[in-house]
Order: sequence, then C-alpha cells, then structure tokens
Amino acid sequence: MILARLNRKALLDGDIKPAVPVGSLKEGPVRVLQFGEGNFLRAFVDWMFSGLYEKGLFDGRIAVVQPIPQGMVDKLMEQDGLYTLLLRGVEDGQVVDRRSIVTAVADGVNPYVNWDKMLDYAAQPQVRYIVSNTTEAGIAYVPCAFPDACPDSFPAKVTALLYHRYKALGGQSGSGWVFMPCELIDRNGDNLKACVLHHIADWGLEDGFAAWVEKECIFCNTLVDRIVTGYPREEAADIQQQLGYEDGMLDTGEVFHLWVIEGPEGLEKELPFDKAGYHVVFTRDVTPYRDRKVRLLNGCHTMTVAAAMVMGVESVREATQDDDLGRLMRRGMMEEILPHVHLPQADKEAFALSVMERFANPYIHHLWQSISLNSISKWPVRVLPSLEDALKASTPSGLLAFSLAALLRMYKIEKTPDGFVGRRDDGTAFAVKEDEAHLQTLCALWQDYQKTGDVQALVASALADSTLWGKNLTALPGLTDTVAGALGSILSGGMRAALKGVL
Repeated sequence: MILARLNRKALLDGDIKPAVPVGSLKEGPVRVLQFGEGNFLRAFVDWMFSGLYEKGLFDGRIAVVQPIPQGMVDKLMEQDGLYTLLLRGVEDGQVVDRRSIVTAVADGVNPYVNWDKMLDYAAQPQVRYIVSNTTEAGIAYVPCAFPDACPDSFPAKVTALLYHRYKALGGQSGSGWVFMPCELIDRNGDNLKACVLHHIADWGLEDGFAAWVEKECIFCNTLVDRIVTGYPREEAADIQQQLGYEDGMLDTGEVFHLWVIEGPEGLEKELPFDKAGYHVVFTRDVTPYRDRKVRLLNGCHTMTVAAAMVMGVESVREATQDDDLGRLMRRGMMEEILPHVHLPQADKEAFALSVMERFANPYIHHLWQSISLNSISKWPVRVLPSLEDALKASTPSGLLAFSLAALLRMYKIEKTPDGFVGRRDDGTAFAVKEDEAHLQTLCALWQDYQKTGDVQALVASALADSTLWGKNLTALPGLTDTVAGALGSILSGGMRAALKGVL
C-alpha cells in the first residue's frame, strides 16, 4: 500500500486522515529560535510548545536552526515541520502508548547556506526565546574573528546574532533574548553567557552592547530529563502502516518528562507550561533538582552497573526484574540516597518511584554495557556524595559501599590487542571503556593482587589514589575495611552471592 507523505497540505486537503491527535495547524509568528533539530528537542521542547500553542496559551511558533553543516532541517521541512511523536512507557503501573502529530515548527534554517535569513530573524522584535541542544561540547568558547558568515561554534553564532539584534533594534529595553539551553552541563546558561561575553571582549564590541546583554538578556540554567529513543528503525514500517501515512521524521521517547528552568520571577507567566499539563518547574535555584536527578537516576545506574555487568544481566529492565539487582536498586535509592537529597520528602519519593517505572519501561532496551562507559569517572560524581553524606549522618551506607567493591571487581581487567577487557563471573569477557590512565592504574593494581592475594592492600591502594576519585577515600571512616570485606566476598563466592549477603 502506497502511503501519502505527512505534510501540511495533505492534512488540510484530507489526503491524510490521521487517527492520532494533531496539533494546531493555525499560522502564527515565530517567537522561538531553536538551535538543534535532533530527536531530543523534537520529543521534548517542540512537543511542549505544540501543546501550548494548541491550547492558546502561547502565541508563537518555532524556527529550527541547524547547528552544524550536516543536518536534518531540509528533511524536516519537506514535511512542513510536522512529525509524529510516540511516547511509550510505564505510568502509574500501566503501560501506555501515546501518539500525536507535533505542529510547533514553522520554519527551518541552515545558517551555513543562509546566514542572511538568520540575521533577519535576529532583527524581528517578536523573537524572544532561544532554545538549544548542541551537545555538551557545544557550549564552549572557541576563539574566532568577528564573522561575516555563519560561525562554527554555537556561542559565536549567538553573539553575532545578538549584536545584529542590538544594532537593528537600537538596544531598546525589553529587546533582549531569553536563553533556555538544554545541553547536559552544569550551569548551562551561566556557561553560555560567559562565552558570549568573552566573544564581545575579543571582538572589541562597544561597552553599550555588553551592558545590554547583561541587563536585557536572560540566561537560564536548566535541567532536562526524558529518555528519547529517536527514529524507531525496526518498527518504522509497521508504525507507518498503522498511522496510515509516511513519516520520515518519526520520533519516540518515554512518557516521563521534566524541565527545570532557573530564571527570574514572571517567566512562568510568559510560558505557562504548567497550565498545559507539562512537568516544567520554574525555580530560582536548579541545584537541588539537579542533585536529585544525578543522585537518584544517574546514581542508581552507576551504583548498579558493575554488579549487573559481572553477573551477566544485559539491560536495565532485566535488572528491575532480577530479585537481587531489583532490591539493590530500590533499597539503594530509598534507604541510602534519598535521605540526603534536599527536597520535600513527597517530591523526592515520587521521583524515586518514577525512576523505577522508567527503568522497567518495556519499550527501552538500555544496555548496561553502554551505561558502563567511564564508570570510574562517573562514580565520584554520582554516588560518592551520597555515600559521604550517609557516613557523616551515620545512616545506612552498606549498598553504596558495596557498589564501590563491585566497581573494583568490574575493573579486574586485562589488556588485549583489542583493548582492555573485564570478565563476568562465568568467565566471558566484556569490553571496558574508561580513561586510559585509569585503566593502566587499575590493571597494575590487579596484577599486584595476583602476586600477593591481599584484598585489603588492593583496596587500600585503590581508594587512596586521588587520581581515580578526586580525593583519598581511605580518609572516610571504615570505608576501606567495608569495601575490602565486600570485595573479598565477591572474589570468593561470586557477585550474586555477595550481593545477597549485603542485602
């Protein structure tokens, strides 16, 4: 069966009669510039703005800007910015599958071939909001001359566009932009602002422009949270048959979503996401929400990954269904991590329960092998703060300490022609990806252990190495002995038996 391609005309002419909800097709002014056309922003920001516009809560649409020379703007605009979003997962214990056509995107620009169009958007007074997801490396200062064409770096693009806006609108009050970057770095708005001011100074632009940026522009720090799985390649043909039309920009993600925006009072009235039913929090301090996500969601991953890898459990969902790993995850979060997150009890408990639902999502096959990347580098950021707080407060910490013993066991590694490998309890090998210096250090420690068989010495040497953890962990009371005891149990009886013992 030949399917019609999703686009505006096909919908308006009735060539496509979708059985899924369609956002508003009403024309409207572009008020949002979005740097990034990838799966995440389309399944997160665009989906929310589509709902706002449809409900009459925000009179504006989005122009998507391609952040690198090779991208998908042309493909997206072949469908007039329209695409179908599938949100699937577990919510309140029930499996859900929600589908809709997102209509927020009005235009797309490749600034590398049409910089003048970008300058035109920069000069339009009604354009007020800037959203971005240019990867974590995108918000970085890269020196360059003042551009007469599209700069490569995102901050340089922003600075050039802001300067054009400043000149075009005369630096008038109220003409600045509100930046809501979605890059996954701490204090993303502050970092973007610092890069912009650096470019202004380097380019020798006038003091009045710098003052206008400081006074009139708002650089929000944000936290975003939604797992987006993107184009469902293996299912796409079946899904399009079910939908009754062709959609080359299909996007998929989990049901859960959270956007925390640190900004000035009144911003939530401009962008009333809450009235449209979205989980968007406007706050004066994003830090506790970031701590909650890093400690509970990311921390639970990092706390569990080593045990799962050594036991041979393949995915996060399988771990939730495993009696021992499931208990490790639930008890670790609820008993040892959650008490030290500084948010209201009901709020953090609800988030912890949502994390377990997300981990059990039948539509997401999240592999521990992927999560294991750079685990030594992740553990001090994601798990150590909770362990330190628990030790200081004399509250339960046995599972967090066990995760460190399991981590050392996972890094019982050997070097092969193809790189470093670890071994599961059944003897099968798995690849280990980590900072090369860390791998060399751990490989040497385990080689020494093979000669001496002294677990206590191995653990003491590993924990004392501040290059691994950022500090000397032997200073934490009782930790060396606890980890050595757990690692001894793992080595003598296997990971599962040792985990059962600590549980």
